[in-house]
Amino acid sequence: MGLLDYKFDQGRVIITRVDDVLNWARLSSIWPIGFGLACCAIEMMATMASGHDLDRFGVFPRPSPRQSDLMLVAGTVTFKMAERVKRLYEQMPEPRYVLSMGSCSNCGGPYWEYGYHVLKGVDRVIPVDVYVPGCPPRPEALIGGILKLQEKIRNESLLNPAALV
Repeated sequence: MGLLDYKFDQGRVIITRVDDVLNWARLSSIWPIGFGLACCAIEMMATMASGHDLDRFGVFPRPSPRQSDLMLVAGTVTFKMAERVKRLYEQMPEPRYVLSMGSCSNCGGPYWEYGYHVLKGVDRVIPVDVYVPGCPPRPEALIGGILKLQEKIRNESLLNPAALV
């Protein structure tokens, strides 16, 4: 038995890929910028509060887009607000993700059909990674969306340049 065999038997060495370590670090510390526009924002705040506690998943809200890697769009996006949503999205560093929660931000909701000022989904302005349905969605649905985003991050390849485009 050689010296290396002894070290591996003791369980002191972990062999993994760089992608797996970096993805684990990124999915364990998601910093969202909350972009609450309507009633879905109340559910987003309830999810961040002590009752559901997103901190246990590594989700810690940030006030600045330059410190965030996730944009939580919660509520009705109007044409006037769409420009600001896009500007905040462009200020976020790469890799960046968008979670759209609620019927209004997903597809315009009940206001799109009769309102001239409502955007039919935030995906018309910025790319969306995860959709959370509901009007408004429950905090459990938002937690499910965060877990879906973590699964997406876990399966990304950082060494592939096409994955970051």
